[in-house]
Amino acid sequence: MHSQTFYNSVRVNSTRRRLLINCLNAHFYSSNAAKKPFDILFFGRDEFSCNVFKQLHDARDVWQSISIATNPDVKTGRRGSHLSISPLKVLGESLEVPVHTIPRGKFDFRGWMPPPPFTNTNEAHVSVPASETHLLVTASFGRILRPSLLRLFLPGQRLNVHPSLLPVYRGPAPIQRALMRGESVTGVCVIDMMEKKEGIDAGSVWGCESMVVPENATFPSMSVELAQTGGDLLVTVLRDILLGKARSIPQPPVSPTTPHASAISASDAHVDFTSQTALDIVRLFRAISHQRPITTTMPDGRTLQLHHVSVSRTHHDLGPVEPGWAVYSPHTRTVLINCADKEWLSVLKLKTQDRALLDAKEWWNGVKGLGLLHDGMLKIF
Repeated sequence: MHSQTFYNSVRVNSTRRRLLINCLNAHFYSSNAAKKPFDILFFGRDEFSCNVFKQLHDARDVWQSISIATNPDVKTGRRGSHLSISPLKVLGESLEVPVHTIPRGKFDFRGWMPPPPFTNTNEAHVSVPASETHLLVTASFGRILRPSLLRLFLPGQRLNVHPSLLPVYRGPAPIQRALMRGESVTGVCVIDMMEKKEGIDAGSVWGCESMVVPENATFPSMSVELAQTGGDLLVTVLRDILLGKARSIPQPPVSPTTPHASAISASDAHVDFTSQTALDIVRLFRAISHQRPITTTMPDGRTLQLHHVSVSRTHHDLGPVEPGWAVYSPHTRTVLINCADKEWLSVLKLKTQDRALLDAKEWWNGVKGLGLLHDGMLKIF
């Protein structure tokens, strides 16, 4: 690995531009002969991981062996009636790729050792020397890899596919946070994996590609697009490494205003009509409803879930209304809720705590029967 001065290059098309991230004193691989294809250990779990892995698996020129490490099966639901299986495990088995499951608990995972050829299992916890063909890749894995595990792989051969234009949106929920903030452009980076003490998602960047965020984008749609792009980018980076052309640069420094992608919590899902606009709430729904329903609170204290929301036009016929007041509209067949921007949030389906999901009209009729309306309107919090 050497240092050399070189210059920026940007390729642009109608919806996407490849950012070939170059700078002074960048690191790159240089060799007179092509390297051998990699032995890859791929860490992942969800649909994002699957879409990245498909691209990697199809690129047979960059690997000579490939294995998966993923989460174990977990019993969920009442009395463990449902078995939750890692989508990446299902994909790997369908492709006849070796699949290895990690321990369920974080503490037990600290002592987990990778399978051969990445460790020697004939002697307990004795690792083989780092090989120039061994490559670690993570994509939406959701676990921190301990330093001793990372050190089984050479520097520059422990890579992460991260769906944001780093350094913005470092953290576990970059797609959700970008959608919540209404970003018009996002992207994906291939970066070095670093030890936790050096920073999460703070490694040097080997490649980065940006894309426009469609107006009505949702987490599922963006996740697929970013993963496919990230998989293509990963393959390009690996081919460049094998040819001795790959280059990486440090990320720009972050500032107090750099957006961070913290995990989505219950508080994120709770709507505040006095501070959030109708568009804010619609963006929130598109960003997180695949994992958490967005919620508010009924006058009697019960939680109310809001499903299938949209921004409605201004309803002057309803007169001046404070944020948080709701009314049923026969015209739209939805419940309309006034928001901070004085526009209305249109809600097609609702679910009161411990009750079934109902269409707006049926739900509104039930609320009327409870005597919770004031002058034909309902105050929710």
